[in-house]
Parts: sequence; structure tokens; C-alpha cells
Amino acid sequence: ADLRSQNPMCGIAGFVDTSPRPGCFAPLPGMVNAITHRGPDESGMWQDEASGVALGHRRLSILELSAAGSQPMHSADKRHVLVFNGEIYNHLDLREQLREHGKAPIWNGHSDTETLLACISAWGLERTLKAAVGMFAIALWDRHRQTLSLARDRMGEKPLYWGWQGATLLFGSELKSLKAHPACTARVDRNALALYLRHGYIVAPHSIYEGIGKLPPGHYIDIPFRDQFSARAARSQPYWRMNHAVQAGLADPLACSDEEAADVLEQQLMLGVRGQMLADVPLGAFLSGGVDSSLIVALMQAQSGKPVRTFTMGFNDERYDEAPYARAVAQHLGTQHSDMVVTPEEALAVIPDLPNIYDEPFADSSQIPTYMVSRLARQHVTVALSGDAGDELFGGYNTYRLAPQAWRRIQRLPPALRHAAAALLGGCASSFAMEGLLDGLRPLMPARLRRSANTGKMDKFADLLRANGQEDIYRRMISHWRSPETVVIGATEPSTPLSDATAWPGQNLPFEQWLMAMDAQTYLPADILVKVDRAAMANSLETRVPLLDHRVIELAWRLPLDMKIRHGKGKWLLRQVLFRHVPAELIERPKKGFSIPLAAWLRGPLRQWAESLLDESRLRREGYFDPMPIRQAWKQHLGGQRDCSTRLWSILMFQAWLETQ
Repeated sequence: ADLRSQNPMCGIAGFVDTSPRPGCFAPLPGMVNAITHRGPDESGMWQDEASGVALGHRRLSILELSAAGSQPMHSADKRHVLVFNGEIYNHLDLREQLREHGKAPIWNGHSDTETLLACISAWGLERTLKAAVGMFAIALWDRHRQTLSLARDRMGEKPLYWGWQGATLLFGSELKSLKAHPACTARVDRNALALYLRHGYIVAPHSIYEGIGKLPPGHYIDIPFRDQFSARAARSQPYWRMNHAVQAGLADPLACSDEEAADVLEQQLMLGVRGQMLADVPLGAFLSGGVDSSLIVALMQAQSGKPVRTFTMGFNDERYDEAPYARAVAQHLGTQHSDMVVTPEEALAVIPDLPNIYDEPFADSSQIPTYMVSRLARQHVTVALSGDAGDELFGGYNTYRLAPQAWRRIQRLPPALRHAAAALLGGCASSFAMEGLLDGLRPLMPARLRRSANTGKMDKFADLLRANGQEDIYRRMISHWRSPETVVIGATEPSTPLSDATAWPGQNLPFEQWLMAMDAQTYLPADILVKVDRAAMANSLETRVPLLDHRVIELAWRLPLDMKIRHGKGKWLLRQVLFRHVPAELIERPKKGFSIPLAAWLRGPLRQWAESLLDESRLRREGYFDPMPIRQAWKQHLGGQRDCSTRLWSILMFQAWLETQ
């Protein structure tokens, strides 16, 4: 095996039955096989009849591994048994540290799984997690302490669900593994459903099922099974926090010139990309032609002796098609580029598969092109690098300009007047009174709303006028449904970092910095990384995200705000690094995002499908939603009065998912 070898990407699953009996391990093969797509090349299982522990693993082979790399894997002293999904990019450095301190075992192979076990034996789990650079989900059984430990990487690139179902604790990379165990009741959590309608995704630690949660990013949990009370009372704890990285970075800002800052950032990114290019199978990258993906590809090509494989998917609608921009960047960098223009029919054919791919309701419609570009890439490579996270770390989203702008203008009105104006806007949707009120409010609106103040946008502006503060402004801006508890019957919406001030990174943070910190803890792990992981793994493709190297994250938070957002444009310093490799004229254009013409599709080819799922009698019979606001949104969307596609998609994705349960 190559001395660089890392563990293959894969999936994990297992359980601890606190009342073991004959036949209790029978569900394990089904749990493991439920995630075959995450690791189609090999499976492994281990069980301990006395303790009721069962560990399972699926492998997607990325590097040439000997049998010594198979999982579940035992530590050299036989104390620990590990199943592991992910990559530890610095595992050779960790081996060297063990050797220097006389802690290295006699190695059986060259996998990072064995490295993890050796580090855990020498240092313990928490120190090992802090030392590891990578993405991972870990389940570790300690035979001496009779303790199961679960751990997840700092940013949540790899998923990990867990929870008690009766006397059995279940865990796995995807919910379908947990559902394969008969103890799993799979009851819909209405509170989590309300959270889903707010965001279009479900934030950790919640999941769509009662009693099942997601381990939060950067956390681990020790569950001691010698004491049943202690086992059920166990709570996860952090070994790394985004908020701490934010606070540390702001307390120690990078004090240097723009050029020096670009040098520092480029060097750190080069190291991160280099570490994530290690593979003994074909490797490539997603390329949209935007800042983030172009930068990652440029740094890959700068360190590669042959053309990098790059992949883009476009639409035959130029409003959504980024393929020409990606081709231009690929041609400049000299990559071996593949793209495909997808017809609406091809994209629509993916929709029936989405509930199974995403495993719980998920309403980011860019899930469709993400799945399709992953399928394209998998025809040529087994590993693809992605440019995700640049927006959240370097201030790329338009919201980081629009939200502060909106709050500054709205603040000019006294609260009583704001609420009165909001009430008027809500009550005179298309009358002359609306026109008169718009004339008076236009100076207060963000520029984008002011230029095209139609009924739908003014409805959104009316909602912003009701905000209690700048944080509430943002929450309202990103909400799919403003009041999910009025839509989901019998629900109480749980708090999230966006709504819980105790979860914020500190006081007196510039609003733009607060927005980035909140997105990095909610939208990034619960939407972006879920979307990419499930779409890629459904195609047995491994994805890697160099910008999520925690050393890049910590450096990003040391950068002054004006190195991120300058002259009204985000990702300023990232652009300066990119322009060392790619001419600015190939990159500088309005941001499109990776999207589909959803609004038009719902009025056209998806109308019949949507009408069936949104049927009023069906909604009443199923009993999860109040049909009235949903039917009203559907009517307004079909009539063209408002674009309700985002709200409707969240309902439709739940309904489609519910059909599969």
C-alpha cells in the first residue's frame, strides 16, 4: 500500500442493545446494506454478544489498501474497535508525532484508520480529535470502559445520526440505516418539521424523527453502558467551536498589507488543496467558473503535473447557465474539462429520487443540479474537490450587504411607525393606497427593492419592517415560511443559533461578521454540506472541501472585514489570490448561484405533480399541515401574483418524502 494511504470514503452504522438476546444482531446487515451507495466496494461488521454492541462499515475504495485497512478495526492493544467515515489528511504527521514520543505501535498497514486508533490509545479521543485535520464521522467502542464514543468533524462535512429508540441506541451515516433496525419508530417530529419550514433544512441537533438527532459539528459524545442512567443522560460536548475561532481571530487580526495577506492566504490554501489531492484513483473538481471553484481548480492545477479533470453542468436557459464561464476558466488553466447541458426533462427525472437521496425533507432546489453534476463527475473520477464555504468565510453572499443596508434604513423609522407601515403594506396589496405608501417608503428600502417595488417584494419588505433588531432582520430574510407554527399542526419551533443569543459569537460584532458566523453554523453544515454529501455519495463519489480545513477557517477570521467585503463586493481577498492565476475579466460578473428555474417549472411541467401533493383533502387527511396557507400560496403562485416557489418547494419535498415512509 502507498505510504500516503488514507481510509476510503464510506458509511458507518451500528447499535448498542442494552438487553441483548439471541437474534438481536440480525438487523446489522440490513443497516449496513442500506448505505451501500456510500461504499459499494466492501462491507465489514463486528459484534460483541456480551455487551450488545454491533458496528458496521461500508467502503468506497479511494486508495489501494491492504487487508490491514479493513473495518471495523481493532487497536493494537485490542481495547478499542473503530468504524470511521472520512479522511484524515495529516495522518502521516500524526504517525510521526507518535514515533517521536515513543507511542507508535508496530504498524500493520498504512491507513488513517489505524493512525486514529493509535492516537486514541496514546492520547485519548479528545486530544486526537483536536490534532486531526480532516473530515470524519467516528464510532468507537471501548471494551474496557464499555463506552461508545461518537464524533464528528469540525464543520460537519460527514453526517452522523444517533438516538435512543426504546432500549437500543442507534447510529449511522444516514437515517435509512437507523430505519432498518426494528427498534426505530420513525415518528415524524412536528417541532423539527416547523424548523424545516423555516429554513428548508433541519439544523443539528434535530432530525425529522422523534428521538433521533444529528451529532453537532465539532462535537463528540461518550456513552457509558455500564450504567444505564449515565448512558441515557450522556450529552455531547465540543472539542472545537466556530465561535471560539471567530473570537480568537477577531482578537488577533492579521496586521499586514493587502499583498502580504494575499500571500499568507494563498500559502495556506495551497497546503490545504495539496493535502486533499492525495488519491490513488482518478481525482477532479467541480468548476462553475465562479470565484471559489475557479480558485480551488487553479491551485490544483498549479500543483499537478497533468491537466486536472473538471466538471460543469449547464442549462439551456441562459439565466441559469454558467457552463460558458466554466469553459473559459478551464481553457485558461488548461484543465481536462467535461460539461453537459441538461434539459428540463432530464432534471425533472431526478425529482422522484430526491426523498431517498436526502433521507429527510430537504428543500434546497439546487440539490437537483448538484446531483447531476456529481453523476457526470463519477463517470470519470472517484474524488472531486469543491469550492464550497468561500461565501460564508469571506463574505460572498449578497445578503451580507443587503441585510445591514436594510436595517440601517429601517432603523430610521420609530418602532410604532414601522409596525403601522407594515400593517398598511399587508392590507393594501394592489390598490392606489399601496402605490402612495410605496412612494413614501422607497427612500427607506434597499436599492434592489426600490428599483422594482412589486407586490411580492413589498410583502417581504413589510415583514422586515416588523423586525425587532438586525438579527431578526436576517432571520426574516432567510425564512421560507414566516410563521411555521401556524402551518404545522401541533408544532413548537425549536430554537437555533440564529434565534438563541446565547449561541452567538460575542457582543458588538459587526453585523456582517455576525451573519457570516451564523451561516457557518447553520446554513453551511445543514444545507450546503448536506446537499453535496448526499448528492455525491448517491453516486458513490467522494467530495472534499479544501476551504473547510480548520486552519483556513481560523485564518479567515483573522482577516479584517474590509479584506472580505470591499467597495460593496464580497470575497475581496479570495479574488486577489485568484487573479494571480486567472484574469479578472473571466470571473467578474453578477453572481448566479447553482439554481434551476423552479418558479416556471411549478407553473409548467411540475404543475400536475405539485397539485397532487398539495391537494387540500390530502393535506387534511395526512394531518401535518393546515391546508389554507399552502393552498393560498399555490393559488398566488399559479396566478403570477407572487413567486412562492421557495415556500412551496419546502412543502412539496416533505410531501414527496412522506410518500416514501
